[in-house]
Amino acid sequence: MRNEKAVVVFSGGQDSTTCLLWALKQFKEVATVTFDYGQRHHEEITCAREIAEELGVSFHVLDMTLINQLSANALTRKDIEVKAGENGELPSTFVPGRNHLFLSFAAVYAQAIGARHIITGVCETDFSGYPDCRDSFVKSLNVTLNLAMDEQFVIHTPLMWLNKAETWKLADQLGSLEFIRAKTLTCYHGVRGDGCGECPACQLRKKGLDDYLTEKQGGSTI
Repeated sequence: MRNEKAVVVFSGGQDSTTCLLWALKQFKEVATVTFDYGQRHHEEITCAREIAEELGVSFHVLDMTLINQLSANALTRKDIEVKAGENGELPSTFVPGRNHLFLSFAAVYAQAIGARHIITGVCETDFSGYPDCRDSFVKSLNVTLNLAMDEQFVIHTPLMWLNKAETWKLADQLGSLEFIRAKTLTCYHGVRGDGCGECPACQLRKKGLDDYLTEKQGGSTI
C-alpha cells in the first residue's frame, strides 16, 4: 500500500485524526475530505483544516448542507438537546444517512484524484449505536460503490474493533497522543481538546483516555 493514494474522511475529531495519522504511515499520498453538513459548530471544519495543514496533507470541503434540510437532529439544530439514546432509541445526535452519503461522496472524490483507498474512523465497539458505524454496513457499501462506479475501492476502518482506550493506545503508538488530545475536536458543544466534559462524546473520550493511562501507568497492555 505504500505506493498508493488514499482519501481520509476527516472531521478533525479524535477518531478521524487517528485514522489520518495511521494512513500517513500506510500510503504514499494521503488526501482529506471534510463535509459541511450544516453542523452546529463550524469550528469543526476550521479544526480539520488546521490539522490537515499542520500535517501537510491536502484538504477539501464538500457542501452537504442538504442533510440539514432533510433531518432534524442535535448535530445540525441548536434547538435540539444533545442526549444519549434511551430505551433502545438512537441518540439525538444521529444524522440519518450521514456516513452513507459521506463515504459515497468520498468515493467520487477518490476516483477524481486517482485514489483507491478510503479511510473512515467509524467503530462499533465503543459507539453511540449509530447503524451506519457498523462493520456490516461498511462492507456492504464497499461492494455497492465498486459495482456502481466500476472501481476497486477498499474502505479501511482501522478503529472498527477498538474501544476508546485502544484508540488512545493506537494514537500513542503513532507518537501522537498529546497531539490528538490537544488539537482535535470531539465535543458536541464545539470545545477543542478535552472538550466540555459533559456531553456523551466528551464522556466517552475521557473514559477511554483514563482507562488507557491507567493501564499504561500500571505497565499492562490493553
